[in-house]
Amino acid sequence: MTDDLAAYCARIGIAGPLAPDRATLAQIAAAHPAAIPFEGIDGLLGTPVVLDHDALIAKLVHGGRGGFCFEHNLLLRAMLEEIGFTVTALGARVLWNAAPGAATPLTHMLLRVDLAEGPVILDAGFGGNTLTGVLDLVADRAQATPHEPFRLTRDGGYWVQAAAIGGEWRPTYRFTLEPQHRADHELGSWYMSTSPKSHLVFGLTCALAPPGRRLALRNFDFAVHHTGGDTERRQLADAAAVCNVVEQEIGIRLPDRAALVRRIERGIA
Repeated sequence: MTDDLAAYCARIGIAGPLAPDRATLAQIAAAHPAAIPFEGIDGLLGTPVVLDHDALIAKLVHGGRGGFCFEHNLLLRAMLEEIGFTVTALGARVLWNAAPGAATPLTHMLLRVDLAEGPVILDAGFGGNTLTGVLDLVADRAQATPHEPFRLTRDGGYWVQAAAIGGEWRPTYRFTLEPQHRADHELGSWYMSTSPKSHLVFGLTCALAPPGRRLALRNFDFAVHHTGGDTERRQLADAAAVCNVVEQEIGIRLPDRAALVRRIERGIA
């Protein structure tokens, strides 16, 4: 086991031996989003997001930080490949909170993993609805995860992922099986972390998915969704209270708390 893989396993709280099989993949799929938060603080503060492997290890593994889809899934792909999995990066068009029929850009990343029993989908970076299980690449079948069920359907040439939330299937994104490359990741990451149209630039989003719960922070709104149960909501009073939740509830080691306070006080939406 390399030093990077050992440090990653320690970060997400799993131990070896690790084999390139479904049991190991399921363990990682649950442990990663339970330990490494989703967050877009760099984009909100105007700090460049670097997708190089060493930068991802330094930030997400050693730095007590999280990241968004490209950071999470590039790190996850590298760790899976070290274990011996065959992994393909895919791109998706986000449907969550989009108007029906809207043509959304290719700004999300997910992973296809080829197992002996067939291909599966993995995704450690979709905010408050991050996948915490392994989805077989089959259509029209509800699939259990450690949190809510997910389902894949077909729509023309696309696969569509949906999560069962509040008694209905809510679409998250649509994707094809066309492999994506480093240039695709760089473009999507640049847009999501710099565009004034990106929710990671004009607002604060953080999430974590520990066992039995989902923690979701959007600006001053903090929610704890209990799997199969109720949701607790808190409206936070000010920037200091928001930073306290980020640090103490979501578990993010802030790079510059004072800078985040100032950014929140300037206005987030």
